[in-house]
Amino acid sequence: MPGNPWFSWSYVVGNAPALWQRTLDHVGVTVEAVAISTAIAVPLGVLISRSRWMSGPVLGAAAVLYTIPSLGLFAILAPLLGIGRTPVLIGLVVYSLLIILRNTTAGLATVDPAVVDAARGLGYGPGRLLLQVALPSALPSIVAGVRLATVSSVALVTVGVVVGFGGSGRSCSRASATTSTAPRS
Repeated sequence: MPGNPWFSWSYVVGNAPALWQRTLDHVGVTVEAVAISTAIAVPLGVLISRSRWMSGPVLGAAAVLYTIPSLGLFAILAPLLGIGRTPVLIGLVVYSLLIILRNTTAGLATVDPAVVDAARGLGYGPGRLLLQVALPSALPSIVAGVRLATVSSVALVTVGVVVGFGGSGRSCSRASATTSTAPRS
């Protein structure tokens, strides 16, 4: 039976430490970007759901940033921030922001007005209403946005190799060349 040209166990075994490090880099920057995006997008989503006039400009600006191709965004960020992890992290945050922001505002918009009215009737103030009624009701939508942003970020980290940090997008050929058994001089 012919071998698989897309996968080689000898390559995996020979480059296991480098592959493990690339995987940790990939997962680390993904988790960090999604966490930062969530920390920005959820409060911003709450703010724009309370101030409807801000919704258009904020979502519009996030949408414009989202439409920039990833290679183009990384090419813009590299001269400004240098090569490495920082431009990739900022790019991933920019791309995740719209996804989480839209899902947050959509989730908050679907909170049942009768439930809100009942909570007000029970004496809930704006803060308690938000924390104990609106956000728990919107949580499935917010979590769906975080999930989508995570999937998107996992895919985009590999493109970050163009600015020197690509997680699993980087080749292990240098690692295998530096770990050769050639005698040291």
